[in-house]
Amino acid sequence: MRSNDKHDRPERDWLAALTEGDKAAWDAFVDRYAGVIHGTIRRILGPAGVSADEVGDAVQDVFVRLCRDRFRLLRIYDPDRAGLTTWVGVIARSVALDARRRLRKTAVPLQELAVEPAVDPSQPRERLIIPADLLTPRQRLVLAMIYEKDLDVADVAAVLGVDAQTVRSTRHKAMVRLRAHFAEEKSE
Repeated sequence: MRSNDKHDRPERDWLAALTEGDKAAWDAFVDRYAGVIHGTIRRILGPAGVSADEVGDAVQDVFVRLCRDRFRLLRIYDPDRAGLTTWVGVIARSVALDARRRLRKTAVPLQELAVEPAVDPSQPRERLIIPADLLTPRQRLVLAMIYEKDLDVADVAAVLGVDAQTVRSTRHKAMVRLRAHFAEEKSE
């Protein structure tokens, strides 16, 4: 059965027409893979709390990347290694991860977060003296935000523009250093 629909062409012929600038082939490609691209982008950027506009921008970035250099990414596609859906998904994932990294860079820089201890004058507070070089600046900041500012891990992660697991790991490493330091100090 023959059809004029671009979806029914053998994949290699269809891609060849697309990379040679066939507008109908491009339109068919967009129709077929826009959902895959959008779903991949949304899955990666959604948990990061990005807006629908930012997701849309990332989707457009995928299409721009696919068109760049006379469809270079589509010309190097090898159907013997993966399906086209997988290939497009890998490109979309790469763009989404780049976008997520870019969005994280808009987080507040560490040096701009002057964390001052919350002081309640009605309650005396014992403060530990921690050597300046014991913890990294990020570890100090994470501990101050969690224990002095009473922020939860998710809030700290949002402020720093990192995953919550990164905050938990940073806190854990800082606590290990503190325990080791104070255990050594106590034994002296």
